[in-house]
Amino acid sequence: MTPLAKVPVTIVTGFLGAGKTTMIRHIIEHAAGRRLALVINEFGDVGVDGDILRSCGVADCPDENIVELANGCLCCTVADDFVPAIEALLARTPRPDHIIVETSGLALPKPLVKAFDWPAVRARLTVDGVVAVVDAAAVADGRFADDPEKLAAQRAADGSVDHDNPLEEVYDDQLLCADLIVLNKADLLDEADLARVRAEIAGAIPRAVKIVSTRDGVLDPAILLGLDAAAEDDLGARPSHHDAEEGHDHDDFDSFVLAIPALDDPARLVKRLTDLAARHDILRIKGFLEVRGKPMRLLMQGVGTRFRHQFDRPWRAGESRQGRLVVIGQKGIDRAAVEAALVDETASATA
Repeated sequence: MTPLAKVPVTIVTGFLGAGKTTMIRHIIEHAAGRRLALVINEFGDVGVDGDILRSCGVADCPDENIVELANGCLCCTVADDFVPAIEALLARTPRPDHIIVETSGLALPKPLVKAFDWPAVRARLTVDGVVAVVDAAAVADGRFADDPEKLAAQRAADGSVDHDNPLEEVYDDQLLCADLIVLNKADLLDEADLARVRAEIAGAIPRAVKIVSTRDGVLDPAILLGLDAAAEDDLGARPSHHDAEEGHDHDDFDSFVLAIPALDDPARLVKRLTDLAARHDILRIKGFLEVRGKPMRLLMQGVGTRFRHQFDRPWRAGESRQGRLVVIGQKGIDRAAVEAALVDETASATA
């Protein structure tokens, strides 16, 4: 009996809010008959990304082919979570033609790629490519160093200063593992700033990696799928700041979920969220909200102080309309202050 061909897997990595889910949604909607399956990893127990992708309603990627792994990080729980999820997808009939794995924004991709070198996995799967999605505007604003000029001065004055910024290390590791780098949200930059970001990234990685620019995650799936990288075979070419470690944790970050009552004025909430993100150095906010008198669910997403909101689909019959927002920040974020500010704002906005 002829053995089945290996199923290609694309790992989509990228820092918080880079646009991974938006790009994957575009792939799903333009699959051209290719049977897709997804493994979605998120922080927090509100499956925002998985719910966005399920709302596509595309036959090539039915709901049962979308697996969510929440409250954890795939790079830390490969054996416990990822491998069983993949085995369940491979057991489906018909078997997926291609599997896409969306890691959380704080995940390191290399430990996940290493799992594909395990004999039981290698026989059935191959890493077609690691795609790193970059928020070009955030990088241009220096969102991956606390204070780039201060850090550079410290390193110049003291050779013992190490690369110790957790945010920057995560971002660096995602780029260093990539086979393709997507500069998303390129429309938010002028040509000079975009060229600067592209040059900085190209100069920071030790091997030639294609870099493409886009907006709203819109890229032809032919560019993203079919890279044939077999990344599990060249782990040595993908250096990591954490190569000497057994694993890594996320003790430098906190995440929590806030309940939000029905709104009358989403713009007013966005103004308050923007202020909170600036004052508390919030990295990411995302979730779903109810707007009074509207039959559709409001999707709210924020990266730093940049927010977007849109009605994504009608509320379903019997579905809970309780608004919930996932907030992700650096360790020590004052949850009580954030929650109190939002409670005061939503109470006055809905009075």
